Amino acid sequence: MFIVPLALTIYAFIDCLNTSEEDTKHLPKIAWVFIILLFWIVGPVVWLVAGKTRQNAAGGTGPAGWQRNRRQQWVAPDDNPDFLNSLKEQEREEQERREGGKGPDDKTPPAS
Repeated sequence: MFIVPLALTIYAFIDCLNTSEEDTKHLPKIAWVFIILLFWIVGPVVWLVAGKTRQNAAGGTGPAGWQRNRRQQWVAPDDNPDFLNSLKEQEREEQERREGGKGPDDKTPPAS
């Protein structure tokens, strides 16, 4: 029962220190630090509930809103359809070169 309140206090303390002065609500930041450290269990809970302006990502109303409003970004090349299409195009060109007998490995001299 000692570890959970300690972890909560440490988390709230670090969160308070990392929060800018403009994002703190109701009290100055230094007052929140003292509240978190002096009122061991209640202070961190009050900080997490009422001490900081919470902002949703991308202006949405929550995770679902964030998913709807974010622009499409590719994480890896295999998630990008344009990249996958370019690979298919390269494979098709390579296959056509092999079937036609013309390519960089073809050693036959041209007929003159």
